[in-house]
Amino acid sequence: MIFGYARVSTDDQLLDAQTDALEAAGAERVFADKISGSTRKRPQLDQLLDQLRPGDVIVVTKYDRLARSLRDLLDIVEAIKERGGGFRSLAEDIDTTTPAGRLIFHVFASIAQFERERISERTREGLEAAKKRGRVGGRPPALSAAQRDEVRRMRDDEGRRLSEIAQLFRVSIKTIRRA
Repeated sequence: MIFGYARVSTDDQLLDAQTDALEAAGAERVFADKISGSTRKRPQLDQLLDQLRPGDVIVVTKYDRLARSLRDLLDIVEAIKERGGGFRSLAEDIDTTTPAGRLIFHVFASIAQFERERISERTREGLEAAKKRGRVGGRPPALSAAQRDEVRRMRDDEGRRLSEIAQLFRVSIKTIRRA
């Protein structure tokens, strides 16, 4: 079975162009979310993946409708593959049900892996260079050692409310809990 998946980011956007293209591509059923791509929790996509059976194909108009990043796309396509399904993107002409489509997809995956490794390498190099110059990374603590002691005393000994202490020190309740 061919399933279509469409997504728009806001309620005022229309799904019509995507659903028309998916139906023209042979989608027998179209799942659609009106939700930001940055949100991993997409109910209709999750429902679609749950219904996927070996031999089924998921079609999208553009791969960015399915995933928020290349890493996310690779993860979702891997989940489709594990269920025995295939993936097609109309705009990018990717079709993992064919040998050429799998090759193109693997080239994408290789480039993404290379880029992740380069980012990690550059980050390590930058941290090492900063360390040599005597700079320590990370965010400065919200509370000094003396303030943490005072917070603990107020919280544990006096039993004051966390919200009251947080307001007094102008920090979040979470910071007070961690003190």
